[in-house]
Amino acid sequence: MNKISVIITGATGMVGEGVLHECLLHSEVEAVLSISRKPSGVTHPKLKEVIHADFFNLSAVESQLSGYNACYFCLGVSSIGVKEAEYTKMTYTLTMHVAETLSKLNKEMTFCYVSGAGTDTNGRSMWSKVKGKTEDDLFKLPFKAVFAFRPGYINPTKGLKNTLSFYKYITWMYPFFKVVFPGMVSTLKEVGLAMISVTLYGSDKRVLAVKDIIASAKKAE
Repeated sequence: MNKISVIITGATGMVGEGVLHECLLHSEVEAVLSISRKPSGVTHPKLKEVIHADFFNLSAVESQLSGYNACYFCLGVSSIGVKEAEYTKMTYTLTMHVAETLSKLNKEMTFCYVSGAGTDTNGRSMWSKVKGKTEDDLFKLPFKAVFAFRPGYINPTKGLKNTLSFYKYITWMYPFFKVVFPGMVSTLKEVGLAMISVTLYGSDKRVLAVKDIIASAKKAE
């Protein structure tokens, strides 16, 4: 396929920043459009930023969203302390609105959605069911391909500024986690490379668990 021209959402969060970082480094990515509510603070010849506050209404920026063959959707909110209606709005409704808009503009797009380990439409937890419904309905959209990423613990990329503060207390345990819980831990670099990999080479799985993320990442190194 042609080189990757990708839209990234959530680049001012930890996961999105890490994915953006890998895209800017990778030779197969030729252009990146970051859509966010505030500037990322990153400058690079490949990168264009669109600052847009309302992800429920993309009409003002829609003309800038065509001509891309990938979207890495890293935008999300925590379910902690959030009622189901609000979490559904910010997780399901927002994601589907962005995805539906992009699917109309870019028929050859590969859409990668950051979900989470434990996602299950029939799960017990509220967030699990909402994420599960989001995955299910994304798979129905007319993209070239849709992949749901279900990472567990993600070890952050050193030097990036949006790493959550509590990680400084636990990153030293990553080698231990990797040995004891190999199916639950990956690096942020591996998540970013795996998205690039499935865009370039596809995957026989549309839901990627941690082991699938790691395996896909190796193909894009």
